[in-house]
Amino acid sequence: MKRTGFLYRVFDLYYDGFRNMRLGKTLWAIILIKLFIIFAILKVFFFPNFIGEHADKGEEPEYVASEMIQRSE
Repeated sequence: MKRTGFLYRVFDLYYDGFRNMRLGKTLWAIILIKLFIIFAILKVFFFPNFIGEHADKGEEPEYVASEMIQRSE
């Protein structure tokens, strides 16, 4: 049975490309490690939960709306 559908051909193109690459696997590993560092480690240390600290539980949208209105005036 020959598969000629568009989605199958796209999948086959990427699958074959990733299977045969050598340097690309190392580059993808570096990219994934950098993304982990950016989203996991830096978020914890440099981006505190400011809204969670200043608004009551469940009242976050009202806090943001009131701050936006106050700052625009």
